[in-house]
Amino acid sequence: MTAWLALWTEGERARSGEIYDDALGRYYSWDSKVVHHATVTAGDAIVMWNSKTLLGISALSAIHSEPGTKEVHRCPKCNDTEVNPRKTLTPLYRCAQCKHEFDEPVRETVQVQKYRGTYEAGWVDLEGALSGKELRELCEHPNAQNSFRRLKWDELQAKLDERGVRTPLRIVKTTMEAIAGGHRQTTTRARVGQANFRKQLLDAYGENCAFTGPTPAAVLEAAHLYSYAASGEHHGDGGLLLRRDVHRLFDLGLMAVDPQTLRIDVDDSVSDHPYYQSLHGQPLTVGNLLPKQRKWLEDHWSMHRTP
Repeated sequence: MTAWLALWTEGERARSGEIYDDALGRYYSWDSKVVHHATVTAGDAIVMWNSKTLLGISALSAIHSEPGTKEVHRCPKCNDTEVNPRKTLTPLYRCAQCKHEFDEPVRETVQVQKYRGTYEAGWVDLEGALSGKELRELCEHPNAQNSFRRLKWDELQAKLDERGVRTPLRIVKTTMEAIAGGHRQTTTRARVGQANFRKQLLDAYGENCAFTGPTPAAVLEAAHLYSYAASGEHHGDGGLLLRRDVHRLFDLGLMAVDPQTLRIDVDDSVSDHPYYQSLHGQPLTVGNLLPKQRKWLEDHWSMHRTP
């Protein structure tokens, strides 16, 4: 397993004049000037931090790449690019390399390859579970200042296990395994045909959540019973309608269906939420499942419930 520590700052993240558009829990942006820019691949774990604490962990489900340009800022004395503006001091800039202070950097437009990595599918919020100091110590090169820092995945798991963080790591690991090999790095895979897939399920089951019963269509989503990320295809007999919140819990493996009894199994980690816990042991609200639906429910169970 490959894991990367990636910095997130609230608002815009600037480096050497470039503004990166990031959305915590959804996607992360970088370019070909970044060390490891082409080494990061779909299926890798991405560990988000703000330099002070862990924010969350997920797996990169897709990486979109396209050519572009960026404006690079350089120190007028040594030509280094570590010249980010200061918030209050003057002159506005101070070179991190030679310590020269100046009001305006040398500006240069260069050709780059731009990347955006999507990771919302398996995102697990773990804010505060580890400190920034602990995360630095888990890097292969603790003193590196790169945007991407390679983490020691096994040691990261062990450290989080000490803190009792087990179920979230299982979610991330199973997401990584489902994604690995299922995407190309050169393009983002869109869920082509998703709207039609949902319509097929509404025609078949009506406005009915398979876990909770009658539900307004506006909050019903088409849940894939197989790994869409791995296959990239929609199967008419490969889904059920689930309420939005239940769908999220199902995708994360916090809810599953026992393939032997076709009853809902709720993970202990959400037992503090009475409503979701009340669904534990309840039968599905839809009957006459097709053989492929049963098989995919069994595969989902194996992924999230088999040790």
